[in-house]
Amino acid sequence: MNQILVTKKLYITPELKRKKKIYKFYFFLSVFLVFSLISFYIYAEVDRSKSEEASQSILDEFNQEIDNTTADSNVLIAVLNDTSEDSSSPSTDSSQNQPQRTVNTSKVQTTNDGFNYSTIATINIPKINVNYPILDGRTDSTEETEALLKISPTKFWGPNPNEVGNFCIVGHNYRDTRFFSKVPTLENGDYIEITDESGKTVKYSVYDKYEVTPDDVSCTSQLTDGKREITLITCTNDSKMRVIVKARAV
Repeated sequence: MNQILVTKKLYITPELKRKKKIYKFYFFLSVFLVFSLISFYIYAEVDRSKSEEASQSILDEFNQEIDNTTADSNVLIAVLNDTSEDSSSPSTDSSQNQPQRTVNTSKVQTTNDGFNYSTIATINIPKINVNYPILDGRTDSTEETEALLKISPTKFWGPNPNEVGNFCIVGHNYRDTRFFSKVPTLENGDYIEITDESGKTVKYSVYDKYEVTPDDVSCTSQLTDGKREITLITCTNDSKMRVIVKARAV
């Protein structure tokens, strides 16, 4: 019996103790890394959910302002079409009484990072359930664009919405259903609707889709032969390339 006990005691060598400590260290390190990754994922999801909520809030505000302005315009038109005359009222220039369709959606807002922007339009893609405001910054700097992209799709280049030229819009691909994640699934013939600040909605039909390297900006060309076009830009799922979707007004 004593011989067996001595043998077992001698078996637990200093080298074995050292290995056990190393294994224990790696175990706790693995647990820490897994916990960190889970925490980062949860934080990212919470942050993206907040961005989605902020984007939808901006969208609701934009649509409400358009509705209010349209209602105000209708009231003004009704008054101006009143044929009753009041002889005691002084004569005025009729041009001064024409209703002015002014939409106050260009008001400047500020991101948490201190960048100023305005909401200039909305984008609606029924096929992939996309409905977001389109933001426009003031400096067009990379830092500003990145800050705005966290909130909503953003104007990248081109004319004002629904004007002649190539209106380019960039949005994040979160590899889920948010923002431009499903834009790469669009096909020729799919419809995209852009509603501008005047409340006018123009429907565009997809006619091309392809991928380019991140430094290729040829898709922003304004040579549209006098037509109204839009270009949607987002990342591939591995973020190595850019997906370009081109559409033309119908």
